[in-house]
Amino acid sequence: MRTPGFLEGVAVALAASVATSILFGALAPLFGGDSVLRGLIAFLGLAYSLYLLRRSRVRVGRVSVIAGWCLAALVLAVWHPPLPLYLVLHVGLLWLVRALYHYASVLSALADLGLNGVALAAALWTSTHTASLLVSTWCFFLVQALFVAIPRDLRAAQDTPTDPADRFQQAHRAAQAALRKLSSVR
Repeated sequence: MRTPGFLEGVAVALAASVATSILFGALAPLFGGDSVLRGLIAFLGLAYSLYLLRRSRVRVGRVSVIAGWCLAALVLAVWHPPLPLYLVLHVGLLWLVRALYHYASVLSALADLGLNGVALAAALWTSTHTASLLVSTWCFFLVQALFVAIPRDLRAAQDTPTDPADRFQQAHRAAQAALRKLSSVR
């Protein structure tokens, strides 16, 4: 399965922001803004987690992760923390799913945690300046779309030689090893 791209993340951001805006506009007069907002946060978290699991190369543990996510969301709903803490905890759940299924190193997962913090800050800043749920959700998921720029294994990305002479030497050694192997196969 190919890894998701930035444009795919932009499409997800657009779909999430439009759906959130429409659902909030339709349901808030019926059930009250706070409870609808909490429900939408949980719904978006689950939908985005399912998207992340679907786009992951890792196949094991998906049912357990979804069951654990639903249990954590249920605990949060029963506990009913203040809305900012509720939002931060759901973003933490998103980070956990992405860290488990899209990264092979702790450094990459920590970089993604920083990206989640930036996404949350962008959404909160946008919310305070525009008071628009559509634009806030758009900003959050637009920043989230940048996760594709974080290497799967940041350690390995740092260990690769960047100097052209080093890369040439590495290729030269690999070619010599291949020639030795071919000449000894007869």
